[in-house]
Amino acid sequence: MDLHELTRSLHTKNDSKIVMLVADGLGGLPLVAGEGTELETANTPHLDALAARGVQGGSIPVAPGISPGSGPGHLGLFGYDPLKYLIGRGALEATGIGFELQPGDVAIRCNFCTLDDDGNIADRRAGRIATDQSVPLVHRLREISIAGLETFVEPVKEHRFVVVFRGPDLGGDVRDTDPQETGVPPLDPQAVDPNDAASCRTAELAGEFLRQARQLLSAEPQANFHTMRGFAVKPNLPSYDEVYGLRAAAIAVYPMYKGLARLVGMEIVGQSQSLDEQITTLENSWNDFDFFFVHFKYTDSTGEDGDYSGKVARIEELDKSIPRIMALNPTVMIVTGDHSTPCFLRAHSWHPVPTLLVSDCCRPDPAQTFSETASISGGLGQFEARHLMTLALANADRLGKYGA
Repeated sequence: MDLHELTRSLHTKNDSKIVMLVADGLGGLPLVAGEGTELETANTPHLDALAARGVQGGSIPVAPGISPGSGPGHLGLFGYDPLKYLIGRGALEATGIGFELQPGDVAIRCNFCTLDDDGNIADRRAGRIATDQSVPLVHRLREISIAGLETFVEPVKEHRFVVVFRGPDLGGDVRDTDPQETGVPPLDPQAVDPNDAASCRTAELAGEFLRQARQLLSAEPQANFHTMRGFAVKPNLPSYDEVYGLRAAAIAVYPMYKGLARLVGMEIVGQSQSLDEQITTLENSWNDFDFFFVHFKYTDSTGEDGDYSGKVARIEELDKSIPRIMALNPTVMIVTGDHSTPCFLRAHSWHPVPTLLVSDCCRPDPAQTFSETASISGGLGQFEARHLMTLALANADRLGKYGA
């Protein structure tokens, strides 16, 4: 029996409310040995007050030593084994903007980038070009024509956009063209397995798309090319209602996270563009759902930029939202992240993520602050993130007894 078979057999319904507040990339590291992490440096009186009431630990997104992408990181939090359910970023991005993928489609998440005169990547995100600047460039890429292939090019947000290939005999097992560093040229698209004819065809078509895109963007001062990441076909996942018996809502700003939530059967609520608007959406939809996934992006982006003080400030912004959430009196309140993004590394990392759970029936540990250090000795210990949902259900009295 796998975890979802177990929860299907045990879940019960009641009037409880569960809030999962996910600070993307929450976990960090000290910049200097012996000093504090970003979370430990931030002034977080409200999170610390929750820590005094609750129990915390370190969640392992995938497996010890494995640095996850955002997709696997969130799947783990949602209770889906990220080693079993692998979703490409392209499918998440496309679904997040409401694009209806068809069987056989291949979706690709793309980033505008800046190439220098030698054809090397000078900026992997084209200076995080504003959305109103990127949309006309996305529309220009719709001029690309490839025989025997239908292409869809859709804007997402800032430097991000989605390309969907629709045609016969396509596969999604293609390597990213982003080398994940600057000063080197973009990679050519290649199938992971050279014997996979369908993915080889997709790689060939992607190469032609990139060739035409380079011509169309060549005169741009900033976004003069793009990379392609997360080639993916449409996945098939069991829904939150099916495996947990929950009416689940997702309140997110960025389309990729909306896409992931939609793929597991959550309803996307509101059109929030800021944390304050997200909390207002939470308040307004409180009576309509049992479970709320609230996603906060900017602890991750500041970590990737190596902006230590910026990440501290974003954590403090998150802390200020806590009183409004707790005023709703959730049965279970969870604060966590999908992975760690230490400014020290400027990247996602394998480090366990500080995770805090508060309920009337949790067993509080001695911690008085919410931090990496406190989570190491917290009552939850170090646990696989995929078990967080069963902890949430149990604390909400939504799981029956297993066995006689």
